[in-house]
Amino acid sequence: MKKDYIQTGRINQKLETRHKILESAKQLVRKGIDFNLEDVANNAEISRATIYRYYPNLEILSYEVGIDIGTKTPEDIIEDLKDCSLNDMLMGIQNYYNEHAVNNENAFRKYLSAVLTSASEKKRGARRNRTLQLALMKSDIRPKEKKDLVHLLAILMGIEPLIVAKDVSGLDNKEFKELMSWGMKLVLKGFFDGKETK
Repeated sequence: MKKDYIQTGRINQKLETRHKILESAKQLVRKGIDFNLEDVANNAEISRATIYRYYPNLEILSYEVGIDIGTKTPEDIIEDLKDCSLNDMLMGIQNYYNEHAVNNENAFRKYLSAVLTSASEKKRGARRNRTLQLALMKSDIRPKEKKDLVHLLAILMGIEPLIVAKDVSGLDNKEFKELMSWGMKLVLKGFFDGKETK
């Protein structure tokens, strides 16, 4: 088996496990009952050890569940943009995640604070990466370039650039979205000039 295939399989398996945990926690939240990490693990039919690898404490899981409840899945975002050109689809993905970050800024900041002060390894949802991977799946871009493009474009959307734009550069929400859109257009123009994609 190729190394890329194995790594992709592991990444997808980790994303599926994370999704299972989040769905389990959301079910418990919707029932309106108090729960702990072990309850979530039992409901998701995974081991206690597994859930602690993903979420070292209930606080981090609770913050992510709060954000996740209002977040479209990568598949739903792609479905909404399915009739767009690849360029427009990528811009639409960025717009979705930047709007979502602006609309949920306080929740994202609390979540990031909890994750960054946690003693565990960094474990994050990677929805942006998954959405971008789905968008680029049928393109004829070489695998290494596709992987690099996903990582680069993910940097131009979401809560992290919003924090930098506001806290470091002093921009407001409108200026943030305009700047990120401009940056994305520059990256895509530079990347796709001279390339043919399906």
